[in-house]
Amino acid sequence: MKFVRATVAAWLLHAGAQAAPTAPVLTHFPQPGLGADQLGVIVNDDDPDSVAIAAYYRKKRDIPAANLIHVRFKPGRSTLAREEFATLKRLVDRKAPRNVQAYALTWAQPWRVDCMSITSAFAFGFDPAWCASSCKPTQPSPYFNSSVARPWDAYRIRPAMSLAAASVAEAEKLIDRGVASDGSNPDGTAYLVSTTDKNRNVRAAGYASVRTLMQPIMPTDIVEANALTNRPDVMFYFTGLAQVASLDSNRFLPGAIADHLTSAGGELFGGSQMSSLRWLEAGATGSYGAVVEPCNFPSKFPVPGIVMAHYLQGETLIEAYWKSVQMPGQGLFIGEPLARPFAGVHQDTHDGALSLSARLLAPGLYDIQAAPSMIGPYRNVGRLPVAWGTRQIRLDHVPPAYYRFERRADSAPAR
Repeated sequence: MKFVRATVAAWLLHAGAQAAPTAPVLTHFPQPGLGADQLGVIVNDDDPDSVAIAAYYRKKRDIPAANLIHVRFKPGRSTLAREEFATLKRLVDRKAPRNVQAYALTWAQPWRVDCMSITSAFAFGFDPAWCASSCKPTQPSPYFNSSVARPWDAYRIRPAMSLAAASVAEAEKLIDRGVASDGSNPDGTAYLVSTTDKNRNVRAAGYASVRTLMQPIMPTDIVEANALTNRPDVMFYFTGLAQVASLDSNRFLPGAIADHLTSAGGELFGGSQMSSLRWLEAGATGSYGAVVEPCNFPSKFPVPGIVMAHYLQGETLIEAYWKSVQMPGQGLFIGEPLARPFAGVHQDTHDGALSLSARLLAPGLYDIQAAPSMIGPYRNVGRLPVAWGTRQIRLDHVPPAYYRFERRADSAPAR
């Protein structure tokens, strides 16, 4: 910080130090995370529940009216034909404001478009390359584990998530949990549950690495059991079973993510395996499930360490979840897209030092800028590398000024 200190002092002297504050003040530190103005809400005007859910969501999240995208199709079906969907997709993309980077769907049915999930079909457009008729890999997503903040601008894809629920009342509860989670920085635990189901327990091979990586940031427990019971602090719950017992015995914190690796969790109603809706009904805010047989490819399901890393850095649920699945074509994302429990960077000034802290700061190279007044002019006075796992930055002997940090576009990916 010697270079920064000398540069700031010279800059303030040149600009007129009398305008500067009496202590260092942080005006901006960038955190990833989509805003309400970047989310398009797709509503089926032929489905009264969809209309009601969209209206409630728009009010609770202050979604701009221009971002409501109205369509019409027969509700109550599990699957749309690819031809019918193609017409809907063209209409939606034509109506979407240019700033929209992601979509929220306001229905639980349909959840599938031919051989794709409906959330992936809205994200990528229907394409058989995202499907697999047997146990084969599918096309990978360019959004996987990326540091991209605007996926439409970068890749021409808009990740989608369904505000899925069995009733309007359940959807409203889901939305309320998402809103309540924002900036709450909960003291929860990540539970990595290793089951006796050999075929569905394939993610357990990576649990030890996840715990090593995440334990300094959030308590992370590996539990060898077929069910987690009576836990009061569930923030993450990953498992592999066709049916998961005792969900209601646990307390899911607002913003919690939970899913089970199995063949048909995305069949929300009438399936032979546990629907992913059971997680939301138990109190989770986001979940994921396959709508077409994926086989037990871990790359077709959320990678626990990746979704945790992005979420803890302050990204929204839809961003963190989508970035954790390498091959999402057959998987359905459900939940409240804008839930953002780990948003917020806190500052503290003491004895001429400026400290910044968050649950997890996004790694990368940051330009440090200073100004004699809050409105500027700001000038680069140094650069600061932030490594993975950083939770606090302390800059000592910082001259009084207004400071902001800007993450460079050439920064490294999230992990």
